[in-house]
Amino acid sequence: MKIGVIGAGKVGSTLAHLYVTAGNDVAIANSQGPDSLLDLEHQLGRHAHAVTVEEAARYGDVVIVAVPFCQFEDLPADALAGRTVVDATNYVPERDGHDAELERGDVTSSELMQRHLAGSHVVKAFNAMRWDHLRDYGHSAGSNFRYGIPVSGDDPDAKWRVLDLVEEIGFEPVDAGPLVEGGRKYQPGTEVYTADLEADELRARIGVEAA
Repeated sequence: MKIGVIGAGKVGSTLAHLYVTAGNDVAIANSQGPDSLLDLEHQLGRHAHAVTVEEAARYGDVVIVAVPFCQFEDLPADALAGRTVVDATNYVPERDGHDAELERGDVTSSELMQRHLAGSHVVKAFNAMRWDHLRDYGHSAGSNFRYGIPVSGDDPDAKWRVLDLVEEIGFEPVDAGPLVEGGRKYQPGTEVYTADLEADELRARIGVEAA
């Protein structure tokens, strides 16, 4: 699979490593341009490419967004149209600035991203586990213990694509439901955020059943 990654911080670069290792081609970008990512490109190997944000957005059917939430309006909506966009961001007021709608709970951060990317299928995933645990805690299918990764989205095909991507890097995908309703269950401030729960325990905590 060809996967675009926008954001080359700890989460973005970790996911890029994991998906290259799993045999995918990855195009990774940040706001500073591809020349700033040459060392990372070298570390990732020949299946990774440092590109511009626009190029990463157009690279594959799936694009992972792992930037500070305050930058979501800079995402190229036209380039991302028709694609599955994995929202790995979190609203952090101390970093992103205070947003009254978000702080009142009127909307979720993923809902705002979906509004901006109206032509894309936004799926929330990879936001509720620390980057180093994403790097280290994956286990192969059939293991007695696997950590759960919650996934929420409105488009069934896009969600299934992301559920498969979670499985591919050694975690058990947990379908948390629709984008807004499901995403509320594992955003910052909830009991499961960064709790690193086994998949069945995660399902019990957020009130969903196994598929």
